[in-house]
Amino acid sequence: MYPRVFICRSPRLCCVTPSWRRDVNILITRRFTCLAKGRHNNRICEKRFFIYGNATLRCLQSSTSSIVKTLSKKETLEEVIAKKGTAVDTSDEELWIEQRFDLKLLPGYYARLSKIRLSGMVVLTAMAGYALAPAPMYLDTFLWASLGTGLCSAAANSFNQWLEVPFDSQMNRTKNRVLVRGLLSPLHVLSFGVVSGSLGVATLLLEVNTLTALLGAFNIALYTCIYTPMKRLSIANTWVGSVVGALPPLMGWAACTGTLHPGAFVFAGLLYSWQFPHFNALSWNLRPDYSRAGYRMMCVTDPALCRRVALRHSLSLIGLCTLLPVCDVTSWWLALDTLPLNAWLTFLAYKFYRDSDSNSSRKLFRFSLLHLPVLMLLVMFHKKPKQKQTEGVLLVDSIAQV
Repeated sequence: MYPRVFICRSPRLCCVTPSWRRDVNILITRRFTCLAKGRHNNRICEKRFFIYGNATLRCLQSSTSSIVKTLSKKETLEEVIAKKGTAVDTSDEELWIEQRFDLKLLPGYYARLSKIRLSGMVVLTAMAGYALAPAPMYLDTFLWASLGTGLCSAAANSFNQWLEVPFDSQMNRTKNRVLVRGLLSPLHVLSFGVVSGSLGVATLLLEVNTLTALLGAFNIALYTCIYTPMKRLSIANTWVGSVVGALPPLMGWAACTGTLHPGAFVFAGLLYSWQFPHFNALSWNLRPDYSRAGYRMMCVTDPALCRRVALRHSLSLIGLCTLLPVCDVTSWWLALDTLPLNAWLTFLAYKFYRDSDSNSSRKLFRFSLLHLPVLMLLVMFHKKPKQKQTEGVLLVDSIAQV
């Protein structure tokens, strides 16, 4: 419609999901003035204005009344200018810049879309699952599995940000994300997610095995289609999100062996349970943000349950570390060496349960960041040698064949 797209420097700029595209009448003057009328759920968006051009639609929440003018759809641009002139003070023009595509900044944008630190942790847990599995390690398969897992994680995070832009713009924690700031168009982000997900699943299918590829595709679908919309519907989203975080170790194990052993599920259970004290402590101090954005989190709708669940799963980590030796994945020394680590996490979770304040939640969250890598290192240190485990698996297979 218009050859150029102008965006605002305001940190509250947000992209609009397809449901916002209906009933929008856009007029843009040469002075970068936006005059718009939009409806969402039959309500006039008096504090929103839209920019449309090159198949891009954006919305900015603004309290500046001079920016937004409610117009009749029958009015033309010439009529508006004739009646109201420029309609916007010149002081507002300094907020506007033309959106330009800078290839030098693109890798950084993609890293932010992928949540590079979170995706890195996902890849590390998948690597740990591969290293722990009772089968010979092949470097090429290990690297392909890591790459495919990372691409799947990048795709899931991109889809999540694409779907949640109107809500991310209302949270201090997420207001500076790429789409919220208008640094990339929604179509660009969606395309990046589709390409990353397709490459990730294809890499796992062609270079690793079918089971790992299915787990990767399932994890993308679970995170995008179930967990993301459920965050605004039910507190059960936390349990679903924890399943998403527990699947990468299974992917690593499946990449190594082609099957899933009970020990793989116990190892994934460590990641599953760890996420509850970690996330519940994190979300406790973000309750105003989650409430403002309309997310149904335990910390908002049921604070007592939030604290109980954190304590419950901190205790379960002690039992899970004991089950790994039972499944013949590690030596029995793991249960002893991880006891002080898990006991301290449980103590901090108990203080969080008892005091329910910002200080106790912050201490629990910070220690959880240390707890997981130390726990992974202890599991790797006490794991059974691969050769012995492989001989045991071959013996079981031969007995089954007889």
